[in-house]
Amino acid sequence: MSTLLALHRPEDAAKVAAALLEHRPQSRVFTFNGPLGAGKTTLIKALCAQLGVASGMSSPTFSIVNEYRTRSGDAVYHFDLYRLRKPEELDGIGFTEYLDSGCYCFVEWPDLAEGLYPPGTVHVELRMEPGGTRRIAIDNAHTPHDLHA
Repeated sequence: MSTLLALHRPEDAAKVAAALLEHRPQSRVFTFNGPLGAGKTTLIKALCAQLGVASGMSSPTFSIVNEYRTRSGDAVYHFDLYRLRKPEELDGIGFTEYLDSGCYCFVEWPDLAEGLYPPGTVHVELRMEPGGTRRIAIDNAHTPHDLHA
């Protein structure tokens, strides 16, 4: 079962991000799945802003991983696994070390790393609907049912 949220406009991403972080304060690994243009990067930028990352956030499509710093100096890692083709490529970037670092890790296109995510990982699925609304389903295995934005 999943919690469903609606993202009607990109400006709503901040409210969704704040609610997600508030209700999952212990979680550090979040995966984001959905088609191209569904809003994965937009939501991750909003999460980073909520965590205090001031600027420089972009999709790491070509670099695979971007490292951001919060105002307090904490690292936040943003992955885009879209271009990777084999799970062995994850070893080359030290993927599991990032996941085990205790830092926030946001992973777009997470399927390649299935089985590597630690317990407590929050799985977020974004779907586009007619009219531009995005439906966001959050895995409820570890998410309270009272998450609303």
